[in-house]
Amino acid sequence: MKFNISREALLKPLSLVAGVVERRQTLPILANVLMVLDGDRLSLTGTDLEVELVGRVHLSAAGDSGEVTVPARKLVDICKSLPEGSDIQINAQESKVTVKSGRSRFTLSTLPAREFPNVEDSMGTHHFVLKQGQLKRLIDRTSFAMAQQDVRYYLNGMLWELIGKQLRVVATDGHRLAMCTLPQKVGVDGDIQVILPRKGVLELARLLLEEDAEIAIVIGSNHVRATTNDFTFTSKLVDGKFPDYQRVLPRSPDKIIQGSRMDLRQAFTRTAILSNEKYRGVRLKLTENTLDIVANNPEQEEAEETVSVDYKGEALEVGFNVSYLLDVLGVLNGEQIKLSLADPNSSALLEESDEGDSLYVVMPMRL
Repeated sequence: MKFNISREALLKPLSLVAGVVERRQTLPILANVLMVLDGDRLSLTGTDLEVELVGRVHLSAAGDSGEVTVPARKLVDICKSLPEGSDIQINAQESKVTVKSGRSRFTLSTLPAREFPNVEDSMGTHHFVLKQGQLKRLIDRTSFAMAQQDVRYYLNGMLWELIGKQLRVVATDGHRLAMCTLPQKVGVDGDIQVILPRKGVLELARLLLEEDAEIAIVIGSNHVRATTNDFTFTSKLVDGKFPDYQRVLPRSPDKIIQGSRMDLRQAFTRTAILSNEKYRGVRLKLTENTLDIVANNPEQEEAEETVSVDYKGEALEVGFNVSYLLDVLGVLNGEQIKLSLADPNSSALLEESDEGDSLYVVMPMRL
């Protein structure tokens, strides 16, 4: 196998594909990237057996076809260290690959391409196409609420749900819940619920760089595949049942607060400075048209902020983890937000005050 390629043309797909490759591997070949050349089409594949990413590049001139696996991190570091605009010549012979550029020459060891594992290529049951920007919005608005290393492994991921041609994604870690629904219907029949693993969600989000370009999604019984012009991304699904998120949504909260998103965000950020570093609790004291936010810590220090809000109703006092509230205010946009409460022991429902596509639930804290 032999070909020439510009540094920039190789570096972009190689960096993304190498992102999937785990640094600590049980199988040595999983630390490698598979390079397959067919005429002037080069494909690069990285996998950790859970997530697989294939990047495709068109070469300006055809090379000698072949396939080989090379250490992913070393190849990325070599490409990054070469000067911008340089040309790279790659030549694979027997168990070595030579990378040449200008006066630089590197020889890397390889492993046989036939040993490289591939994620099974199953036919999916649900196919649909949407804009990359639409999918990125769904992920960006919910991914922060995914659990990390929770023993309830089905929470370490994101629910993708198709119901009546409507795509909705939901993430929860048991303390807060984020939900975003695509306003436009997708052209697919049949309802389905699948859970994408956390790593799959984060890797997929990194690929969505062209807002208006299309991405084709195929959902199967144990895989989801996303294809663009430059990449094919495949992820195994989490085998488990996602909790019934509809039961978590507060039923008829009657205390509705409307306020400026920026004012509230700044007030929470300031009070968080003096909240308990471990529990991050703040107390919200609600009276007519006024919200007082109070934080204390074990050193007997206190922060208090008063924010003008639009609220008519009886006084209420409730505690929350300030980090969870700030996470939600960080992904919402729009001038105003709506916060709905029922009583001191029930969850808060946060949304954009006009008809938004996202809903957030935060559980209260006893302070």
